[in-house]
Amino acid sequence: MDLKYIPKLKHTDSDNFFLLCGPCAIEGEDMALRIAEKVINITDKLEIPYVFKGSFKKANRSRIDSFTGIGNEKALKILRKVSETFDIPTVTDIHEASDAAMAAEFVDVLQIPAFLVRQTDLVVAAAETGKVVNLKKGQFMSPEAMKHAVQKVKDAGNEKAWITDRGTMFGYQDMIVDFRGIPTMRQFAPTVLDVTHSLQQPNQSAGVTGGRPDMIETIARAGVVNNVDGLFIETHFDPANAKSDGANMLHLNNLESLLTNLVKIRKTINSL
Repeated sequence: MDLKYIPKLKHTDSDNFFLLCGPCAIEGEDMALRIAEKVINITDKLEIPYVFKGSFKKANRSRIDSFTGIGNEKALKILRKVSETFDIPTVTDIHEASDAAMAAEFVDVLQIPAFLVRQTDLVVAAAETGKVVNLKKGQFMSPEAMKHAVQKVKDAGNEKAWITDRGTMFGYQDMIVDFRGIPTMRQFAPTVLDVTHSLQQPNQSAGVTGGRPDMIETIARAGVVNNVDGLFIETHFDPANAKSDGANMLHLNNLESLLTNLVKIRKTINSL
C-alpha cells in the first residue's frame, strides 16, 4: 500500500503495518512531546511508519463532568508542535463540520469518530479539506456498510480515505472484533485496527468506560495475521491517571515489546 501521500511519513518502503499512536486526549505540551519522542524512538528502530495521535477535544463523553480538553486552539497548537519538533504527521478527531477546516490547519489526518461516521455533513467537510480522512467504523455497523462512508469521501473529491475498525457492540457493555471484516473493508480502503478501543467496556453504571488492556496483544496479533494495513493504539506513561480512556490504554513502557513481536509476525505473514 502506498502511503507516500502523507507528509513527513517515514519508513514507507519497509512493508510494515503503519501505526497511529499517542494519548487519547492532549493533556498538555510536555506529555504530548514525551509520548511522541518515546514512540518515535521505537518506530524508527523497527521501521514502522508512524502518525502521532491525539484528540484536541473529547465531545463524546458519558458524563458531563468528564474531561473534554484543555481548549481547542491550545491542543491543536500542541499537535502542530509535535509535528514540527519531530518531523512526523499527526491525526486528530473532529466532531462537528465546523471543526474540519480548523483542525486541517494543524494536522495531516482527520478522524471521524465511530458514533458519527454516518453524519454526511461531517464526513464531507473532512473530505473537502483534502486531508486523509480516517473513518472509524460505527460500533453498530457492518463492515459491508462502510463502503458508503468511503464513497462519501470520494464523492467529495477526495481519494484519501481509511477505515478503522474499533469493534462491534456485543450486548450492552462489551465490544468484539469480527476479523472477517478486515478483508471486507480492505476492498474499500486501507484498513486499520483500533486495538485499544476494541477492548473498551462501555456503558458502565459509574459513567466511566471500562476496558481490557490485558488483551491488547491478543487483538493486535490477530489483526496483523489477518493483513490489516495499520494499527491504532492509544498509549500513556500513566494510564491510571490519564484524563481520558485510561482503562483501555497501553502503558508506554509496554509498547516496544508489543511492536517488536508484531513486526516479527508481519515479516512471517509477508513471507507466506
